[in-house]
Amino acid sequence: MSQVRRLIMAVSSTISSNPMSFKHGLSLWCPQSSPSLHRTLQSSSSSIGFKTFLRNHVAAASSSSSFANENREYVIVGGGNAAGYAARSFVEHGMADGRLCIVTKEAYAPYERPALTKGYLFPLDKKPARLPGFHTCVGSGGERQTPDWYKEKGIEMLYEDPVTGIDIEKQTATTISGKLLKYGTLIVATGCTATRFPEKIGGNLPGVHYIRDVADADSLISSLEKAHKLVVVGGGYIGMEVAAAAVGWKLDTTIIFPENHLLQRLFTPSLAQIYEEFYQENGVKFMKGASIKNLEAGSDGRVIIGIGAKPAVSPFERLGLNNSVGGIQVDGQFRTGIPGIFAIGDVAAFPLKMYNRMARVEHVDHARRSAQHCVKSLLTAHTSSYDYLPSFYSRVFEYEGSPRKIWWQFFGDNVGETIQVGNFDPKIATFWIDSVNSCSPTGKLKGVLLESGSPEEFQLLPELAKSQPFVDKSKLQSASSVEEALEIARTSLQAAV
Repeated sequence: MSQVRRLIMAVSSTISSNPMSFKHGLSLWCPQSSPSLHRTLQSSSSSIGFKTFLRNHVAAASSSSSFANENREYVIVGGGNAAGYAARSFVEHGMADGRLCIVTKEAYAPYERPALTKGYLFPLDKKPARLPGFHTCVGSGGERQTPDWYKEKGIEMLYEDPVTGIDIEKQTATTISGKLLKYGTLIVATGCTATRFPEKIGGNLPGVHYIRDVADADSLISSLEKAHKLVVVGGGYIGMEVAAAAVGWKLDTTIIFPENHLLQRLFTPSLAQIYEEFYQENGVKFMKGASIKNLEAGSDGRVIIGIGAKPAVSPFERLGLNNSVGGIQVDGQFRTGIPGIFAIGDVAAFPLKMYNRMARVEHVDHARRSAQHCVKSLLTAHTSSYDYLPSFYSRVFEYEGSPRKIWWQFFGDNVGETIQVGNFDPKIATFWIDSVNSCSPTGKLKGVLLESGSPEEFQLLPELAKSQPFVDKSKLQSASSVEEALEIARTSLQAAV
C-alpha cells in the first residue's frame, strides 16, 4: 500500500472514529512531522481546511521510503511484557492495524517474563514451560499473542534489532543494525538489563549465567544438564526461584548473598527463617553476609548471578531521568517531558499516588497495568492519574514430585511493625501495621503477605492494602490461625466502610 493511501486511510479512520479528534489533539502521525504537528493539525481544520492540509503533506508521504518501518503512527521500543499488553490495548481501541510497530532486541514476540525463572527452569522430565505457551497475555487470563496474532492484527514486528538512539527533533529512532525508524508517538518499554559482575573478576567466564530472556534461560538449562554443583549469587526473587528449580535437578546448590536473610527488602527476619529452613530441608545451603571477590571456572560447577537489574535507559537520557529511583521520569499518564514520548513498565519512574512518592517498580503486574493505562490515556479522553497498588508474588517448587508447592502474594507497603500469624502449616501471614507509637492498641494496616491462601483469601489482600483499615493489634497477635487473622482484618475493613 502506498504511503499516500496509508496516510489518507489513517486520517479518515481517525475522523470517523472520533469527530472531536482535531479539537482534542488526538495523536495523529504524518510523515516528516515536526514536534509542533499536533498544534498544526488542530489549527489546520479551522484555517486552511483539511483538504489543503492533506495536500500539503502528500509530497512528504511519497518521499518517506527511506524509513525501515511501514507502521509509523505509534512505535513501541522494547518487546517485553509491557509491549505485549500495550499491543493488546491498541487492538482493543481499534488503533493497531497498519499503525503500530514494535521494535525489540528479542527473537520472540512478547512473553510473560516471570516464567523464565519459574516453569521454564523445571527439569526436562517435569513438563517445563516453553513458548508459545507463555506469550502475553496468558499471564492475566488473556489471549495468547503468538507471532501470527501480531500479523493478523496488522502490527509490524521488528525482531533482534534494539534501538540505540532517538532523534527527538526529527522523530526518528535508529537501531543497532542501522535502520532508521519514523514515529509519530513513541512508547519506551525497554525494561531492565541484568546487573553483571565485572569481567576482571570472572563475570563473563563460561558457566557464569545471567537470566533476563529466553536465550539466557536456554543457556542456563544447557549448563544445568551438565552440572553437579550450582552456586546462586543473590538472595532475592531470582536467587530463590533458581535455587528452587535446582532442587528439582538434584544439584548441590548454595545461595550466597551479603544480607542477613533471604529477600531482605520484603521479608521480615522471622518470615525469611521459615523459608530458609524449607530450602535447607531440601538440600540448599546458604552463605549469608558474603560478597564475591572473584569467580573461577570449574569443570562441574555453574554460577547463576541474580543480584538485581537496572533500567535500560541509555538511548533515552534526553527524555529526563529520575536520579533517586532510576528510570525515565513520567507523570501519572506515563508522559515524559518530551511531547509525544511515553515510558512504561520497569523503565518508568512514576508518581506512586497512594503513597505520595516517586517509584520505579520491577514487576509484571505493573508492566501490564502501566501499559494499559498509558494506551488508554493516549487514545481516549481518559485523564486520570495512574493509581497503582504495589504487589509482589512468587511461585516455586511447582514441578511434579516437589515436596511442597510454595506460592505467596504481597500487597501494599512493608512499613511499620509486623505481626506474623501461622506456622507454615501450610499457611502463614504477615501484617505490616503503622501505629502512632508501639504502645498504641490499633494501627493502620499498610501491607499484608499471605502464603498458600485460597483464591478468596488472596482476593482480600488488595482490598485491605488499598483501604488501610485500622486494626486491633492485640486481636491479630492472639489469632490462633491465619483464617482467624484474615477475618479480623476483614471485619476492620467493613467497619471502616
